[in-house]
Amino acid sequence: MSLSVPTIAAIETSTELASVALLCGDRLLTRESSGAQTHSMTVLALLQELLREQGMALGQCDALAFGSGPGSFTGVRTASGLAQGLAFGANLPVVRVVTLLAMADAARTQGAGDNVIAVLDARMGEVYWAQYRFDAQWRVVSEPCLSAPEQVIAKDTSCAVGNGLAAYVDRFTGLQSLPRLPGLMPHASQIALLGRQFAQQGQGVHAREAQPLYLRNKVAQTTAERMSANAAGAGP
Repeated sequence: MSLSVPTIAAIETSTELASVALLCGDRLLTRESSGAQTHSMTVLALLQELLREQGMALGQCDALAFGSGPGSFTGVRTASGLAQGLAFGANLPVVRVVTLLAMADAARTQGAGDNVIAVLDARMGEVYWAQYRFDAQWRVVSEPCLSAPEQVIAKDTSCAVGNGLAAYVDRFTGLQSLPRLPGLMPHASQIALLGRQFAQQGQGVHAREAQPLYLRNKVAQTTAERMSANAAGAGP
């Protein structure tokens, strides 16, 4: 599905900051709520408020974009679930936008350069990160991954952004003296802008394909796995 100037609704809940956006022509409207990334009702209320202001129903949008992760497990699951439910109900295609790319796009918009490393705190002493280079369009230099901060390596990078930089400030040995913007985080405004580009390129998918990007496969062992491990450790 290729759209000339699509109207995009967007949801981003991968971090502590939950946000929504509505991109209509050259108007970008946003709402946000700190600490509400797991509260789907709050996000729905914010989106409904934007739609009411424009006298629109969600079904009048051309696509629904969401921040697919990486990020908080509960947060990206919330965004994915909301995107699926809303898109099914309004019969809209869904556009998945990687949160790290949205951060890089925001950094470039703010004048941070065309080669950006985005770093999110993944907790447990690790970070989610990726590197992107803008050359007429965004290209992936290093794919999104989960690693220790010491394993984040810059390749001719102009800037590093994201809260992972503040969480492990002394552990990014591979970033050297690179300029840092630790306060820059994923936001629905960038999800909407990138979502429009991707929709115009025909990258919208059916709601059932609105899956989150998980880089940490298992957050905790199941009870059965722990019992099995304990039994193995006990020996004969």
